[in-house]
Amino acid sequence: MKKEEIKELSIQELQARIEASEKAYRELKVAHAISPVDNPSKITKDRREIARLKTVLRQKEIAAQAKASEENN
Repeated sequence: MKKEEIKELSIQELQARIEASEKAYRELKVAHAISPVDNPSKITKDRREIARLKTVLRQKEIAAQAKASEENN
């Protein structure tokens, strides 16, 4: 998933995508521990995608907090 596509998602969509990605990542790690997976670089790619999703989610949360505090002042 590209950065632009990630930034277009809403906070709820990001949270759902993170949850699904983390579940798939954990399953891949377990499968890799039992027997080597065909493409071990997928583990790294999945981990980095989760990090990207979490980064964008945090940016959106901070922006929402800043907007709320500006409205209160």
